[in-house]
Amino acid sequence: MSTTAQTSTESKEHRLKRYLRERAEDGELYFKGKFIADDVGLSPKEIGALMVKLSESASDLEIEKWSYTGATTWRVEPA
Repeated sequence: MSTTAQTSTESKEHRLKRYLRERAEDGELYFKGKFIADDVGLSPKEIGALMVKLSESASDLEIEKWSYTGATTWRVEPA
């Protein structure tokens, strides 16, 4: 993978993680990627892929797939 692609991916991951931290600081947050896509400047597909990655690596957030009805609903809360 090129350095540019890695930087781009890291930037997207950082942007999403920052958004989730801000929204979940007062408690649980439930969302579907398609509804926050414009807020973070990512496609719903990118959000889904990054959420899986963040659920394994983000030590300051608890992330889990909550349900699936038309699209995955994610639950996020501070760790």
